[in-house]
Amino acid sequence: MATIDLISPIDGSVYLTREVMARDDAFEAAAETRAAQADWAARPMAQRIELVLEANRIIGETTDRMALELAHQMGRPVRYGGEYGGFNERLTYMAGIAEEVLAPDVIEDSDAFRRMIKRVPWGTVMVVAPWNYPYMTAINTIAPALIAGNAVILKHARQTLQVGERLAEAFHAAGVPEAVMRNAVLDHDTTTDLIAERRVDFVNFTGSVGGGQAMERAAAGTFIPVSTELGGKDPGYVRADANLDAAVDTLMDGAMFNSGQCCCGIERIYVQREVYDAFVDKAVAWASAQKLGNPLEAETTMGPMANIRFAAEVRAQIDEALADGAVAHVDRMAADDGRGTYVTPQVLTNVTHDMRVMRDESFGPVVGIMPVEGDDEAVRLMNDSRFGLTASVWTSDAGVAESIGDRLETGTVFMNRCDYLDPALCWTGCKDTGRGAGLSRLGFMALTRPKSYHLRKA
Repeated sequence: MATIDLISPIDGSVYLTREVMARDDAFEAAAETRAAQADWAARPMAQRIELVLEANRIIGETTDRMALELAHQMGRPVRYGGEYGGFNERLTYMAGIAEEVLAPDVIEDSDAFRRMIKRVPWGTVMVVAPWNYPYMTAINTIAPALIAGNAVILKHARQTLQVGERLAEAFHAAGVPEAVMRNAVLDHDTTTDLIAERRVDFVNFTGSVGGGQAMERAAAGTFIPVSTELGGKDPGYVRADANLDAAVDTLMDGAMFNSGQCCCGIERIYVQREVYDAFVDKAVAWASAQKLGNPLEAETTMGPMANIRFAAEVRAQIDEALADGAVAHVDRMAADDGRGTYVTPQVLTNVTHDMRVMRDESFGPVVGIMPVEGDDEAVRLMNDSRFGLTASVWTSDAGVAESIGDRLETGTVFMNRCDYLDPALCWTGCKDTGRGAGLSRLGFMALTRPKSYHLRKA
C-alpha cells in the first residue's frame, strides 16, 4: 500500500503518514458518492443549509487545535489563530444567499403556460484543495456545492492532509452523510483517472499552472467543467496622493503574511517617483521588524515556508536578481540558515521585468519595488504579467482608482486594501490565473447547471 509522509516545515520531521487510496477503492467510493447524491439533492434546501451551518459551528469550536495543526503542517504561526474567521465569513454568506439565488427564475406563470429556469446540481463535485489556506480555499467550494445539492469528493494537498480529515469529521458530525462529503487521499494518477473516466461531474482546482493544465488535460473530451484558480503575481500601485503609512503597512502585510504563500499576495509594487524613496525606507523597516522563527512560539510573526522546495525557489529568484543588479535591503535573520524552510523577508529594489522575481510567481517572502512616473507606466507594468488575479491601487481618489482598474487585466481591483477575499464578490481571474467563478451569486451559478421547464397547461 502506497503512503504519503507529511513533512513538517518546522523541523523536517514526519508529522503524519497516510495511506493512499487504491484506484479500485477510489472508483468504488466515487460510485457510492454518486449514488448518494440524489437523496441529498432531494432534501429540502433549508435542511442542507442547516447541516452546513452546523458543520461550521463544529469547526468554530476547534480553533486552538486548528492553529496548532496548521503550524505543524504548513508553518503558519499560532499567534494568528488559524483560519476560522474567513472560513466562517465565506460559509455563512453563501448559506445566507442560497435560497434567493437558487430559486427558479419564473418567466411566465399564466393559465396557459408555466415557463421557468431552475438551477440543478451537477452531481459529484471534486474539490482539489491547496495547502496555503487549506480551510478557507476548500470551503469556498464545499459549502455552496453541498447547499446546492451536489455531493463532494475532497482531495486535499499532501502538505495539509489533516485538514481534509478535520473538514470531513465536522460535516459528518453535523449530519451530512459520509458518502455525500467524502475526504480521499489520492495520488495524481487516480485523480486523473476519476476525471478522465467521468466518475465526477465538476472539478474545482486551486494550485499551480501545471496542476491546472493537468486537470484540463484529464477532462479533455469529457465535457466535465473544470474551474481553476492558479495563483498570481499580484501588483500594487502607490500614487503620490496615497496615505503612505497605510499603503506600506497593508501592502507589506499582503506581501509577507503566511510567509508570502498566498495566491493573491502582493509580489511586486510600483510607486510614483515622488514618494518612492520614502515608501522603500518604510517597507524595509517593516520587513526588518518581523520575527522569523518557530511558528509554535507566540512572539513569532513569520514562520517557515511550507516545504524546502518552495524556499529553494524563492532563494533562487532572489540570487538571480542580485546577480543581475538588484539590491537586497534586509539582513539575513538568525533563523535563516540559507538552506532550510526559514526564509528572511526580503525587499528588493533596482529590479526589472527581465528578472524572474518580477515575472514568475515567487509564492514566498520577497517583494520587488519599482519607481514609476505615473498611471500610464504603472498600468503597463501591472499588465506585463502572464497572471491576472488581483491588483491593488493606492490613492485618495476613488474615481481614479476605478478608471485605472478598468485598464487592468485582473480578476479583482482593490483600492487601499489587498490580499482579501470578499464573499459577496466573484473570486475569479484571467490569463494564467485560470478561469472560474468562486463565491458570490456567481459561485452558485458555477456549481449548478440551468434546466428549463416549458409547461403547457391547456
